[in-house]
Amino acid sequence: MIKSNQFISRLLVLFMFLLLVSSCGKNEVKKIPPPPVQVIKVVQTTVPIPSDFTGQTYGYKDIPIRARVDGFLTGMYFQEGSAVKKGQLLYTIDPEPLKAVEATQLSLLAEAETQFAKAESDVKRYRPLAAINAVSQSDLDAAEAQYGAAKAAVDAAKAQLEYARINLSYATITSPIGGIIGRTEAKTGEYVGKYPNPIVLNTVSSIDSILVQFSIGESEFLNILKGYKEKQKAMNENSSKKAKISLILADGSIYESPGRFNFADRQVDPATGTILMQVSFPNNGRILRPGQFARLRVILDEVENGLIIPQRCVKEMQGVFQVMVVNANNEVEARQVKMGPKVGSMWMVLDGLKADEQIIFEGLMVAKPGNKVSPQPVEIPAEFMNFN
Repeated sequence: MIKSNQFISRLLVLFMFLLLVSSCGKNEVKKIPPPPVQVIKVVQTTVPIPSDFTGQTYGYKDIPIRARVDGFLTGMYFQEGSAVKKGQLLYTIDPEPLKAVEATQLSLLAEAETQFAKAESDVKRYRPLAAINAVSQSDLDAAEAQYGAAKAAVDAAKAQLEYARINLSYATITSPIGGIIGRTEAKTGEYVGKYPNPIVLNTVSSIDSILVQFSIGESEFLNILKGYKEKQKAMNENSSKKAKISLILADGSIYESPGRFNFADRQVDPATGTILMQVSFPNNGRILRPGQFARLRVILDEVENGLIIPQRCVKEMQGVFQVMVVNANNEVEARQVKMGPKVGSMWMVLDGLKADEQIIFEGLMVAKPGNKVSPQPVEIPAEFMNFN
């Protein structure tokens, strides 16, 4: 009986021990919280639709300085790259050969005037003699013919002298306009004015305004022209609406002054199917120079109450666009959307989203459709909303 009780006691101790071990070995199952993701709201605003073009800058006037007579360059009276005034002396060409031509023409004129004086005297003497038949009529006719020829010779000599003096004036080269002069193509002592020596010595550019020329295709030209006319009409009705033309500089910054449309060329280039267009920009600070690469941004259309989202929020697969939407239950939905034009870092949504819906901005890798997430609202970075 005692042995039986001891056995039962040992079984109870063993049972309690196993129960204790079993309870200590159980791991408590922890519930995993939903992953945090950054979300932004779909923005509804007025969206400008830009068109970008590339071109080149030109001075408002780019006037080549040419040597109009040939000879040795004897002087250069400006600093390359500096501002010059209209009429300022730029170059001189050796005038001595031209002065010799002028002297020759002066002597020829004097000879012609002497012949003319003699012919005039003969006519005056012959006329009264012919009236009394002291000389024949043929003698008078010959004298009058000689008088006419001498008068024409004087006129020709005067013209030749004037031409020689004009050429002599070309030995002094002045600036035809005020502006910035460039690098000289000839130095003092060089023979200029005839091939193979340079004929264009320099170029003076008026850069108070800068022109930008660029080419576009026919269809694009028609779209822009229609849009520009609509903007001009809207501008007449509402002065706050203006067609905006911006110049993007080489460092990516936007030039401070907007541009103005000047003209479209009279014809389409049959070789390229493009048409040349031109806009102008004021250049008060003179930071723009001829020959620069120019990128133009023309905004002729604006969408009222357009929906935009960051481009990084959009997934594309085989032409199908998706965004991850967080609904009211904090569940992820894969929403198919129809996208419009890109505007800076943003993308316009044409269909599939509503204003103020939450979409995932950061955390797309952990967001699976149907799963719950912990949305963390953030603001769209300011640079994303810069549409320039």
